[in-house]
Amino acid sequence: MSSSLFSSLPDGAQVWIHPADAPLPEAVQTAFADRLQAFVDTWTSHEQAVRGNATVLYDRFVVLAGLRADGAAPSGCAIDDAAHTIEATARELEVQWVPSLHVLYRTADGTVASVPRSTFQEKADAGAVTMETTVFDPSISSLGDLRGGAFEQPARHSWHARAFSLPQPA
Repeated sequence: MSSSLFSSLPDGAQVWIHPADAPLPEAVQTAFADRLQAFVDTWTSHEQAVRGNATVLYDRFVVLAGLRADGAAPSGCAIDDAAHTIEATARELEVQWVPSLHVLYRTADGTVASVPRSTFQEKADAGAVTMETTVFDPSISSLGDLRGGAFEQPARHSWHARAFSLPQPA
């Protein structure tokens, strides 16, 4: 991931990644980003401004990043405010999220796919996914992890290699 992503924020900024269950049309991406930016423009945590930014990656992942202006992490209440804004925007725009126990990965043609864990293991057993399959980890929590490649990487470098019996590529 590019180090220019959210270039006004340091690596220590927190990130929240919400994977959509289908590619988002351009108009929905724009509306989502605009609404989140309007939220960020007034986002506070214990009377401190929260510096933040939002984007949609790969037409599927709504990403919000933020850090208080004094360098501290946003408070729980500020995080709750962000979560409520994201959920309300998703409802308004009719965006559905990927269930939390699904696995997100790139298919052979580069498409982002989401399947239940059992289906991912079946695909591994069939050789359709391997240690080299690109997987996504939306549970990362820092901008530095996002920029450093922990969000999107070959399965062999991710928790997926420990959780699934993945073959080496043929």
